[in-house]
Amino acid sequence: MRSDVNRCWRLASRPVGLLKDSDFTFSEEPIPEPKADGDILVRTLYLSVDPTQRIWLARDSYMPAVPIGDVVRAGGVGKVVRSNSPDFAPGDLVQGLLGWQDYALLTAGKRELLPASKLPPGIPPELALSVFGVTGLTAYFGLLHIGRVKEGETVVVSGAAGATGMMVGQIAKAKGCRAIGIAGGPEKCAWITGELGFDTAIDYRSEDVAARLRELCPSGIDVYFDNVGGAILDAALAELAMRGRVVLCGAIGDYTESEQPPGPKNYINLLMRRGRMEGFIVTDFLGQVNEAISDLAGWVSSGKIKNRVDVQEGLEKAPATLNRLFTSANTGKQLLKVADP
Repeated sequence: MRSDVNRCWRLASRPVGLLKDSDFTFSEEPIPEPKADGDILVRTLYLSVDPTQRIWLARDSYMPAVPIGDVVRAGGVGKVVRSNSPDFAPGDLVQGLLGWQDYALLTAGKRELLPASKLPPGIPPELALSVFGVTGLTAYFGLLHIGRVKEGETVVVSGAAGATGMMVGQIAKAKGCRAIGIAGGPEKCAWITGELGFDTAIDYRSEDVAARLRELCPSGIDVYFDNVGGAILDAALAELAMRGRVVLCGAIGDYTESEQPPGPKNYINLLMRRGRMEGFIVTDFLGQVNEAISDLAGWVSSGKIKNRVDVQEGLEKAPATLNRLFTSANTGKQLLKVADP
């Protein structure tokens, strides 16, 4: 691989369905130079691969859609190469919105949703982008602040073998709850119950999810953490406990659809059971990150939270790696390694 060019993926057209290489252009360009005060040039090491990136490619959401012709937006960890900022020095490991490229020019402290920040000493990129990154923070704030989970309650999470789902179930157990995970395939179900300590798993590929929820939750679901939307959300709404809460984190089952699916049929249970359904974005809680990191670090240290990363290698594999999230090919947090630290 040449070190004197910046390889990058730029968006060529709005994708429909799973990503195709033709949705992008892969080019070699000059490495950008830091010129203004505060500019830092960062060499990308690892990219975080998240379902929300598929939304960014298609339409406006909580962030504007990636403009046609721009480098594909993605968070990641990299090493500072050159710096015009007193807060960053060459060699520092930093986290920020690096994008699908070898080198990113960031303006320190001025990113809207993911400011460039140094990694704490001793935290490797894999942990910074999983347990202590957007993944762990999303699970933490979603379950504890939006779901308001209480000891002894029954928590059900979809996408339970994915990056956020695996954290939700483990945090629920750390808080003294019963955790039921919905995942695809016997291997993933065995992993979340055996390795991660979920109480039970439902295999949506081979089992009737609605029937299993009725069987496993005779008193109803206190907190349902939704990562997939669609029919599974509808099944969970049907079994909502009195004053149950539904945490809307994602709808990965719908992100590759060209048209929005119809709404859930069982939403009336929110009325009948005096329930609450609320969406959130992790950046709503930026002012409380230190609280979350402290708790997550304690659970990791005590063994109550275990982590798993699925690492693909090579910037040229970026589109295929994002597609893995939508074909259930990954287990745990999906990362793309671009360069060695």
